[in-house]
Amino acid sequence: MAIAAAALVVPLGLIFFISGLVVNLIQAVFFVTIRPLSKNTYRRINRVVAELLWLELVWLIDWWAGVKIKLYTDSETFHSMGKEHALVVANHKSDIDWLVGWVLAQRSGCLGSALAVMKKSSKFLPVIGWSMWFSEYLFLERSWAKDENTLKSGLQRLKDFPQPFWLALFVEGTRFTQAKLLAAQEYAASTGMPIPRNVLIPRTKGFVAAVSHMRSFVPAIYDMTVAIPKSSPSPTMLRLFKGQSSVVHVHLKRRLMKELPETDDAVAQWCKDMFVAKDALLDKHNAEDTFSDQELQNTGRPVKSLLVITSWVCLVVLGALKFLQCRSVLTPPRLPQQSLKTTEEKLHREVKANKSRLSTFLEYLSVFLFKSFLFYPWL
Repeated sequence: MAIAAAALVVPLGLIFFISGLVVNLIQAVFFVTIRPLSKNTYRRINRVVAELLWLELVWLIDWWAGVKIKLYTDSETFHSMGKEHALVVANHKSDIDWLVGWVLAQRSGCLGSALAVMKKSSKFLPVIGWSMWFSEYLFLERSWAKDENTLKSGLQRLKDFPQPFWLALFVEGTRFTQAKLLAAQEYAASTGMPIPRNVLIPRTKGFVAAVSHMRSFVPAIYDMTVAIPKSSPSPTMLRLFKGQSSVVHVHLKRRLMKELPETDDAVAQWCKDMFVAKDALLDKHNAEDTFSDQELQNTGRPVKSLLVITSWVCLVVLGALKFLQCRSVLTPPRLPQQSLKTTEEKLHREVKANKSRLSTFLEYLSVFLFKSFLFYPWL
């Protein structure tokens, strides 16, 4: 089983790496040539280009592992998703929470403009990190003295973003574990705060800064709560690569930015109260194994990611074959001198015919893929 999985995962990983480098190169070209002339035109182009990479990871969840993401929210919020700027604040339950957010962003039509606040080291990661940098993700060092101005300038740059974006902020600062929960409970007990049971204590400085600089152009905060039902194993990157399914429940509540208090201290307390409410909501979920206070929405499983991964596989494989052919890697065997001339002539005719057929095939395939990439945003 492990060998069979590796036999599929390794080639797919190689295809993701190669296609990612192609995306990075395209992003770099547009960054140098288009962005100095028109930042918003660059952003619109990059939104589509980045999505060609992110959809490969959406495919990993949707089609490879078959992870089922169930969204619980009201109809008004569901229809607002992807049509407005939003600050997404979520608990950090598993190591694929960011992918869960990407799946919901893709369903809402704003995957290419889904942003996040990340560790600074992330931007140096080949393919994913580089693409995030070109897409204007915000990278922090986890030192407020260094990060305050970086966060402020990064948030201000989003003010004229031409299309609806989501900015994800994990205010707990780290992924939930039992050891971290114990430390949070000890801290809460020593300071007289409500003792958490299912979440960590939020770090409010980043949230306060985000609200302070975004309230004038971001209308809503998406209060997202992620839970894993008892009947499902917790999703991990390793399980995804192995093609093993899980179920994730997401509770989403839209909160209007204009309803938040004005002072920084009051905003910080509002954030803490939000996580106290998340904790109670997760208690209820643990008891009922569902979010019963909201309607289950049908998010479906679009074929867009399947189309994109299939296209990348075809392009990478055919590109590799073309490269090998051009480099004459597949050379004919050495033959006796007396038959060499006749055999060479025959081989040259065969190679010429094969090149002609391959060129025709690649031409038709390129036209098909070009049309697919042209129309896939509307699928």
